[in-house]
Amino acid sequence: MTRRERTLVAVVALATAAAGAAHYAGAGAVLAFVVAGLALAGQAWIVSFATEQVGERLGPAATGLMQSTLGNLPELFVVIFALQKGEVVVAQTSIIGSLLANALLVLGLVIVVGARSAEGRCMTFSKRLPNDTATLLLVTTFIIVVVAVGLSSHDPLAHHVKGISTVAAIALLVVYGAWVIPYVRSGGEGHVPGTPRVATTVSAALLAVAGVAAALTSDWFVAALRPAIDQLGVSSAFAGLVIVAIAGNAVENVAGIVLARKGQNDLAVSVVKNSVAQIAAFLFPVLILISLLFATHLTFALAPVYVAALGLTAILVWQVTGDGEAAEFEGWALIAIYVIVAAITLYE
Repeated sequence: MTRRERTLVAVVALATAAAGAAHYAGAGAVLAFVVAGLALAGQAWIVSFATEQVGERLGPAATGLMQSTLGNLPELFVVIFALQKGEVVVAQTSIIGSLLANALLVLGLVIVVGARSAEGRCMTFSKRLPNDTATLLLVTTFIIVVVAVGLSSHDPLAHHVKGISTVAAIALLVVYGAWVIPYVRSGGEGHVPGTPRVATTVSAALLAVAGVAAALTSDWFVAALRPAIDQLGVSSAFAGLVIVAIAGNAVENVAGIVLARKGQNDLAVSVVKNSVAQIAAFLFPVLILISLLFATHLTFALAPVYVAALGLTAILVWQVTGDGEAAEFEGWALIAIYVIVAAITLYE
């Protein structure tokens, strides 16, 4: 581990301690919220760094999956704590916001950086993962759209949204499992293991500590969320779709852009696309099943504007990345759409 990396780990530890102090000392809500958000982003970097070191031996497919899985831990905890506190709007919009943030904002930034670093200003990468991701996102969107249509048309299913969401969540998990196992196996074929800079035991320890810290910090983050929203005067939808989503997806923000800048296009796209697939077909259904334990339940019933945004995003992502290449302007187009969606949530 380099001196810079050791320094960053120390800074993250201090930020986590500061977040705990702000929470237990009764600091102002906005200050506690910001410090906890910064600590979550720092913990996400530690997860990204540790999984990258472990992944040197595994190849881009497994590494991307590991980074997206462990990188989604903060968001998993944030949504669970939000549901416990009855913040269902924040919980729903943070999941949808994570999908949109990764599929539009983060992917757009990765494409812009990757295209600028490539010859002809066009980023190239393997076609398989983008197309697989589009399929998983479209399957999830299908369920969301059907539920939305049923609710708007007062179809009998409108009285059974919880049950339908439960069945759909289980079905999605089966589909995700059927995809991810062969994908990881095939992604490791032909990979020549590298030599990580950090021992596997050290990486495992960093992952364990960062995971525990993320659970604690997520609780502090959510505790300060409602007071901070009231003080800042923003909507719950904006807080969930923009603030919480970006803070909870710092791994993809940092790792994807850095990898694209280094010219590691397949791994950069793998990190982002794995996260999109995982949130849509794994994290969302898992949280729906977990919510059955709480008084506040999460379902696939969303506001019409988010149903439309998610459906069009699934089509757009397939259009931009399905051919295995993306020009810089396409990255800017994805970013622009995310900005528009974020602006809409200000008035929700």
